[in-house]
Amino acid sequence: MNVTIIGGGNLGTALALGLKDAYPGHSITVTKRRVEQITYLMDQGIAVSTDNIASVEKAEVVILAIKPYQIAKVLKEIDEKLRGKIVVSLATGVGLEEMRKSISSNCKIGRAMPNTALRLRQSLTCMVMAEGTEDNARQKVNSIFEAVGEVIWIDEKLFDAATVLGACGIAYVMRFIRGMMQGGIQIGFDADTALKIASQTVLGASTILKEEGTHPESEVDKVTTPRGCTIAGLNEMEHQGFSSALIKGIQYSFAEIENMKQPE
Repeated sequence: MNVTIIGGGNLGTALALGLKDAYPGHSITVTKRRVEQITYLMDQGIAVSTDNIASVEKAEVVILAIKPYQIAKVLKEIDEKLRGKIVVSLATGVGLEEMRKSISSNCKIGRAMPNTALRLRQSLTCMVMAEGTEDNARQKVNSIFEAVGEVIWIDEKLFDAATVLGACGIAYVMRFIRGMMQGGIQIGFDADTALKIASQTVLGASTILKEEGTHPESEVDKVTTPRGCTIAGLNEMEHQGFSSALIKGIQYSFAEIENMKQPE
């Protein structure tokens, strides 16, 4: 499969590297205006280019890893080369209907929302394709993102929520780990040890939920005992607004996506 990724930022390059690890046989091209910033990809067998049109012409699947305000301009630029191809946008807040307005060619369009863990093939990608898309096109797109993690197909109306929970969520979890690390330093650990304990603990907790299918609160019950140190710490965190702050942050991020859609 020939895949062209337009946009050599963090997400585009992470996807390219993850795909190359998963499918060494794929032909992968990444385009970027300042191509000198991504020439290191060539060492991994990934082609780089400044020419969107030429790169799209040879591709079977085109992935737009660019900013939302760039989507319409880029689609119009490559429109004549899109006939029969699959085009998937990773942009926040740009719906399938809006994408279609910028395309005259008969092509298959979709949206994907992965997170930066795709470079380690541990992403969670939420997917949607336009109504009427053939199964074989869906399967091709699914195989691309399944190669870099797990895939969930959702209704497009949930895409903004998926962005906040799955993509922005990486940053929320990183900030939580940093907080655990800082607390660990304060109670006596050096920074490296505190980070190792915190990050492995988060990995262990998520693995329990994923592998055993239990509810988070049932796992909390297993490590809280009457008058114990765990419940004392949890209660103090809740007194300080821990869960409330997280929920409010998620809601605020969601509202910000809606604000981005409003005309300036």
